[in-house]
Amino acid sequence: MSIESWDEIRTAWQVARAGTVSGAAEVLGVHHATVIRHIDALEARLGVKLFQRHARGYTPTEAGNALAQVGRVTDEQFAQLGTRLTGVGSGIEGDLVITTLPGLVPLLRPALTTLNRTYPDLVLRVKTERRVLRLEYGEAHVALRAGNRPTEPDNVVQPLMHCPVSLFASPDYLERYGRPGDISDLKDHRFVAEELDDSRAPFAQWFSHLDPAPHVVFRSNEAEARRAAIVDGLGMGFLYGEDGADDLVQVMPTRPEWEFTLWLVTHVDLHRTSKVQAAVSVIKQAFKE
Repeated sequence: MSIESWDEIRTAWQVARAGTVSGAAEVLGVHHATVIRHIDALEARLGVKLFQRHARGYTPTEAGNALAQVGRVTDEQFAQLGTRLTGVGSGIEGDLVITTLPGLVPLLRPALTTLNRTYPDLVLRVKTERRVLRLEYGEAHVALRAGNRPTEPDNVVQPLMHCPVSLFASPDYLERYGRPGDISDLKDHRFVAEELDDSRAPFAQWFSHLDPAPHVVFRSNEAEARRAAIVDGLGMGFLYGEDGADDLVQVMPTRPEWEFTLWLVTHVDLHRTSKVQAAVSVIKQAFKE
């Protein structure tokens, strides 16, 4: 039996997500009676039970989960379409979505400050995900990517900066554990590292292939948390942009196999819009300074 109402499917997705009628109603901005009416209408039209009702809320059945998955994907596609349509407007306003890795956000902060002050009608949205967001699907307006030059078709790719990476430790750590003389001494030390060993960063790849395996005592996907752990003396760790830091000591200078290039990426369909051009200009100037 055909499904004619997107509103009803979206309602089912939000009920499955929230687990309660009231939670879905709050997200959708409708009365809880509307949520119940949508679910009842869907079940009647499809001839299947989508949810098990109980005192704590609604639990989706197998059919309910299948329908919720369709609702989730469709909802995301509408959101992506909205991002792309917003990007083609003539004004510098509305959402500006920038995607990058968590560790690169500190480098982006000066540009975000300038964008906020220069274009007060912009809403800056920074998405830090390990997954590479698809610019061609409108998931973001601008991407900052590290590593090898991005090769996706129809993207405008510009080199932004070269990032040397060094090994750092706190004075307290070096006092307790000593300073490694060379790479062979790393086996006797403790390390702060990223959450996962599959990072695309060259220094993380190099680190993950050390033999014997390094003694990692702290992991986090947040760059600021890793830096704080290094400052607190938990272990040594790789950092960039720390020249002149007064709370850290450079244990080993950068090596070619640790360094990476930062790329500024936009999609050709949005590259010439006023909003994206403004963002690109500000970001490039901030990194140049």
